[in-house]
Amino acid sequence: MKVKLSQAVKMFFGNSSLEMVYFEAIANALDANATGIDIKISAKALNQPETLQIEISDNGEGFTDERYKKFSKLFDVEESSHKGLGRLVYLCYFDHVKVSSYYEKTQKREFDFSEGFEEEKFKVSEVNECASGTTFQMTGYTFQKIAKGDFIQPRKIKQRILEEFYARLFQLKKSGISIRIGIEATIESKKSYVVIDNSDIPEFTMIELDSFTNLFDKFDLYYSIKEVELADSSFVAAITVDNRTVKVDLISNENLPSGYEIVFLLYSDFFKGKIDATRQNLTISAQEFKDIQNLFRKEVVSIIESKIVKIKTRNREVKRSLVNRFPHLSGYFDTQNIGYISRNDILKKAQEKFFKDQKELLDATSLDEEQYEKSIELSSRALTEYILFRQMTIENLKRSTDKDSEAGLHKLFVSMRKDGKFEKKNAINDLYRNNAWLLDDKYMTYETVLSDREMGELIQIITEEEDIDDDRPDIALIFSNNPENKRPFDVVIVELKKRGISLEENLKVVTQLEKRARKLMKHYNNQIQRIWFYGIIEFNEDVETHLAGEYTELYSCGKMYYRETNVAISLNPKIILPIGVFIWDLDAVIKDANARNSTFLSLIKSKFLNE
Repeated sequence: MKVKLSQAVKMFFGNSSLEMVYFEAIANALDANATGIDIKISAKALNQPETLQIEISDNGEGFTDERYKKFSKLFDVEESSHKGLGRLVYLCYFDHVKVSSYYEKTQKREFDFSEGFEEEKFKVSEVNECASGTTFQMTGYTFQKIAKGDFIQPRKIKQRILEEFYARLFQLKKSGISIRIGIEATIESKKSYVVIDNSDIPEFTMIELDSFTNLFDKFDLYYSIKEVELADSSFVAAITVDNRTVKVDLISNENLPSGYEIVFLLYSDFFKGKIDATRQNLTISAQEFKDIQNLFRKEVVSIIESKIVKIKTRNREVKRSLVNRFPHLSGYFDTQNIGYISRNDILKKAQEKFFKDQKELLDATSLDEEQYEKSIELSSRALTEYILFRQMTIENLKRSTDKDSEAGLHKLFVSMRKDGKFEKKNAINDLYRNNAWLLDDKYMTYETVLSDREMGELIQIITEEEDIDDDRPDIALIFSNNPENKRPFDVVIVELKKRGISLEENLKVVTQLEKRARKLMKHYNNQIQRIWFYGIIEFNEDVETHLAGEYTELYSCGKMYYRETNVAISLNPKIILPIGVFIWDLDAVIKDANARNSTFLSLIKSKFLNE
């Protein structure tokens, strides 16, 4: 039965990378007892991938009849450590592979390896006595571009070869065998060359791991930690499978120790043969892999912190920073892995644990004493989370420019919803949209903000016949309950004036108030029982002089003036509407909100930081 190679290539190596060509050739060369391997890469330019050629030669025993027979038949292997498929990766990247091999001192075998490969088509000739070895010449690059420049850069290739073959090269070195792998690239007529030899293989320290998993197999951990120049920093943590390595994600890139060359290799008979045919994925269960990964990380962390003291100090600072920034998650952080897995993952896992505890309590039909105490604690944490959110809002407001402050008024104070209102039934979600607490914390209880469409329509009504520069003035309205319920309600009106405008323009916020209040009252059929008005303007000496005559200056970290007035809505019947008028400097709004929230935040933080 013959196999269509083109389909086999797509099936098994559709998700491979060019560097696997080097890996497969080196693995086969080492299987043939080669001690010298040379990789030569050439291309006219990176943007001319069709010119890419790779030649790989070795001094192994060559394609004897037996080795050629195995090469010609897929899956022809005698043990699980070999898969019998690797050579297909050549055809994933090159249309044509020419093979020349010397063996048994005087024999030379030549054949072409392509999608139309036939076992019988080869040439064997007699040659003068010579050293054995094999050369693969690969041409006809099949892709439209080279995915990564690293794939044809000798220095990068060297690092990847070491990562892939650390285990095998180390075993050869221990056996007294000297290995040399030369890598040469000529790209755009520029030549570069590196070599791998025994000096690149670390002197590993080995420790046995007791009770590593619930598995019966013994596990050995080999490691090396060596100081290097910052540019030469590297970290490899891998499971060894059939003398090859499978990298394991133990430390995130953001946390990798700099200035060190670090290698960890985990050995066990448990891993023998447990990798797919392409050597890209382990064939152990997800739970087994998770257990091994967690315990592997635990051992790695322990060794790193004992050998690199500054890492332990750094991680303590990272933990302190996390608790200070997210105090409500204190006690939920995976402290063992802080400084190793990514900060986002640390936060995500802590948040998930927090939500799980919340859900368990909320799902309970009744609470015992312990659960009740837990509920109080979780409530405190949830409140802390909200206060932290408020602080972020304040910081955003601090960073806003004059233009942004006006244009983004609605988003800063109330983020309107295009599809509806803020209401009690959506209180949990809408709490993070209604930022009216920037003005006063009592407005947190004001439950309704009109949708964007409704807000536009209403503001158009109350500003009708006014001379407004823009299509719509910067006004926000917040209601103490839903006006549609036909019950009395309070309303908060917030208006922001541009910086740099005249005294007259600034004071329009007051002169226009009565007219707008009447229109608003009429629109809602006398449902409004009180109006709180906030005019946020830029203060200067003229503004303050004008306000000082009729307004009372209130305590503030900046400048704020207040006056209570009554506005006649109608004469018959006579209806008087009380209005509290606050004229506030924008910078003072920010400072006051920050002072209130910071005090609250400090009190709450102290509880968790001292735990």
